[in-house]
Amino acid sequence: MADVIRTAQYFKVQIGDKPGTLAGVLTPLRAAGVNLLAVHAFPRSRRTQVDVVPEDPTSFKAIAKAHKLKMQGPKMCLLIEGDDRPGAMADLTDRLRLAKINIISVTGLCAGQGRFGAILWVNPRDVKKAAKVLASD
Repeated sequence: MADVIRTAQYFKVQIGDKPGTLAGVLTPLRAAGVNLLAVHAFPRSRRTQVDVVPEDPTSFKAIAKAHKLKMQGPKMCLLIEGDDRPGAMADLTDRLRLAKINIISVTGLCAGQGRFGAILWVNPRDVKKAAKVLASD
């Protein structure tokens, strides 16, 4: 099966870098039934940046606003899923290299049952081009 490449909206939320703050963001989303396609959190300037990719950005924004989550976005990223294989990420990143598209950040992981997934960020002006390059075989 070919890899599935799609663009998705994501939102940045800054939280304190201490135990429980991420749960404080995710728990109300769960309670409201917001399905998240990806969550990526990392330290940034003595705080933690959380990139959230909701399945339904409109409902996410409404719930985030109701819970007074300070968010930035939407911004665009690429979500990738496919059959796991040796070199899956190397193949994808090499296609972008050949197209001269710089990768800002990427996280890839094994999803179990022979599947892999990744979230990939490129410059906003390159998102559509990157999606096209990655989707071509």
